[in-house]
Amino acid sequence: MAEAGFSHAGLARRVDRLGQEHGLDLRYDKTSVTRWLRGQQPRGTTPALIAEVFTQRLGRRLSAQDLGLDACAPVYAGLEYAAGAAEAVDIVSGLWRKDTGNQAELRKIAFSPAGLVVPSRDWLIGAVDEPLHRVGATTAPAATPGAGLPGTGQGGGLRAPGAGNSPGTAAPGHGAALGRAPGAGHAAPGGPAPGARVPAQSRGGRRGGAQDLRGAVPPAAPGRVGAGDIAALRAVGDLFRTLDHAYGGGHARQALVRYLEHEAEPMLRGSYGETQGRRLFAAVADLTRLAGWTSYDIGAHGLAQRYFVQALRLTQAAGDRVYGGYVLVTMSRQAVHLGHGREAVQLARVAQQGVGTAAPPAVRALLHAAEARGHGVLGETRACTAALARAERAFGAARPGDEVPSWARFFDEAQLADEFGHCHRDLGQHRAAVAQAERSLQLRAAGYARSRLFCRTVLACARLALGELDTACALGAEVVRQAADMRSVRAAEYARDFARRLDPYRDTAAARAFFTRAVALGFAL
Repeated sequence: MAEAGFSHAGLARRVDRLGQEHGLDLRYDKTSVTRWLRGQQPRGTTPALIAEVFTQRLGRRLSAQDLGLDACAPVYAGLEYAAGAAEAVDIVSGLWRKDTGNQAELRKIAFSPAGLVVPSRDWLIGAVDEPLHRVGATTAPAATPGAGLPGTGQGGGLRAPGAGNSPGTAAPGHGAALGRAPGAGHAAPGGPAPGARVPAQSRGGRRGGAQDLRGAVPPAAPGRVGAGDIAALRAVGDLFRTLDHAYGGGHARQALVRYLEHEAEPMLRGSYGETQGRRLFAAVADLTRLAGWTSYDIGAHGLAQRYFVQALRLTQAAGDRVYGGYVLVTMSRQAVHLGHGREAVQLARVAQQGVGTAAPPAVRALLHAAEARGHGVLGETRACTAALARAERAFGAARPGDEVPSWARFFDEAQLADEFGHCHRDLGQHRAAVAQAERSLQLRAAGYARSRLFCRTVLACARLALGELDTACALGAEVVRQAADMRSVRAAEYARDFARRLDPYRDTAAARAFFTRAVALGFAL
């Protein structure tokens, strides 16, 4: 507390305020802090909130255990930005296992605007993990009874940050072979490292009941990871992306998470050289971001946020700065959707700063467009217009034959027009929104069915604002029809947004026809 400069009352206020962000009605005061210091354990998620308050103040990740507090099922589980690649593997693989085991529980986790600060900052200033090769096939230790996230505490009350284990240091045995020089303390390739604890259960075995995402028993590790394994990861990513674009994130999300648990994790815990290791981490980062994206699409925003944070950390291990910027843009888009415009702008700017000018023009355009969307939500017309202009200039700098990452190829003229259309809608510039939305729909391929639905909704809303009621309702009816066939909460939310805007015209013939059509489709508005 002395290092953080907190008074007893000041710490209590910050914990209450952070709890309020998560929908918790906390009433702590200076007397509460005094009790904690004397050894009383706060209940529920409060230990995790206290740890996050200190993390934000001191600029380094602290767990409840670091502060001498008991473990709990914390608000910030999965939002940790690991200190090293081995710890990153433990955290993300634990998240996959938790998701396949109890997705209903994870879908209830709240989105945390405060949880965006540390990961984006640590990515910006962090260095590539060196080295990344792995010899042998060690696994993480089995679960410790009573373990919890971010750490496991054994009681004793609040203690000074840093006392005991150092923040961010992996427990002995976690990722024991990752990052060591070849032959340093390892058995022959394919065998366990000396001293490593090999779990009694192998892949497909019964999971333990511990809450720690890093503590569950991982699948058995394979042998050496080859180029074919990484190509398979990339191909799987392409497959799931296609399904997501056409049918919504709910159609194959769970299958993707199971694939990560049963195929990607054993590869991460397998054997690979430096170059292959970077490629492996990059491919798994892409799949993890996609798991977050599909979670976001079904409205599981807290879970999606955790996947994005862990994908961001994997890009650092991979040394893929440009893809890290894309993950931050993805986080920015989620913030826009949830109405956190200021956070969206900050994330987009961090991505721009971290990626620099070496990125392909399409990627730079994407980063500037993300910033524009944040300004649009905030109603900042001048800043939004300037960011859109930068996006347009960057996109115009592209030349035939430019090398563009496969994940950025979606950002074409149709997508740029879509970004303009959304911004104009948010700023109340309805004629401009109509022009851009119509252009996007003309250019957009049929395979991007959900994106076309979003753009058609923008067009319907703009037409409605211009008084073109019949046209707007016809467009809206098509939106509802498509949304009813998708497993996408976002698609349903777009349709309901149009219905809310139409509600003042409910007594008109066109509006009555729209609402009747929605009822006939069984679509709840």
